[in-house]
Amino acid sequence: MLTPTELRAAVERRLDEAGRAWLDRALTEAVKSGPQAGDSGPASASASGSASNPASDSDSGPARWELDFASAGRHVRSARPAPGDPTPHDLPDAARILLLHAAGADAPTAARLYARGTGAERRAVLRALPYLRLDAADAVPLVEDALRTNDTRLVAAAVGPYAARHLSPHSWRQAVLKCLFTGVPLTAVAEWERRARGDAELARMLTDYAGERTAAGRPVPADLDRVLAQTAQTAQTSPTAPAAATPPTAPAVTASPTAPTAPTRALTREES
Repeated sequence: MLTPTELRAAVERRLDEAGRAWLDRALTEAVKSGPQAGDSGPASASASGSASNPASDSDSGPARWELDFASAGRHVRSARPAPGDPTPHDLPDAARILLLHAAGADAPTAARLYARGTGAERRAVLRALPYLRLDAADAVPLVEDALRTNDTRLVAAAVGPYAARHLSPHSWRQAVLKCLFTGVPLTAVAEWERRARGDAELARMLTDYAGERTAAGRPVPADLDRVLAQTAQTAQTSPTAPAAATPPTAPAVTASPTAPTAPTRALTREES
């Protein structure tokens, strides 16, 4: 993961003069403003997508940096990274990550922007979580909310470094299955090798899932074998790992089925 300084440098290399001027002004404003004093409500409350209480908002309305957060897509162009470019996200995502970091967004601020944001803004909040100074697992409800949707972009953003550090074992296993089921590549799951190592319960869940798909005449995702092999390899070399962690290998066939789950709430405005 790039540091904020490295990320900003990578973004600026891909911006024209007007874009760099906008980003510089927006980040300066974010540093000055920071989270609003009127921010309220824990992440678990905001992540549900329920309507906000206007009385709890700051009387002065959104801070300028929050307006910049919403409008970033109009000022920086979304593009694929050029060869050798280390920027891991598209430009609007990266600009929003930098804004959240510069403002020192806390858990209530992140949750509010997520709950009220478009799909692109929610994705940026999820990707920014490793850059924010959050207490323990404050933003786990946001990650879990994203994993309940059928938006593969949100799912991929949700299983980044923050999820690797803070999701409970059960939630993380479900996240891996969600990625396999929706076709999100395993490369999106941060630290999957570490967390899958020696996980007998994950091995059981993967084996059951592969068996269900095979019985239904459906292909098994190729990435499933990679995770399964990781759990089995450690089980064979660790004297303390249960023998049940060595499951049969499922056939490696690529599939990209459609997830049956529905988004938890409709997007509030068109993606920028």
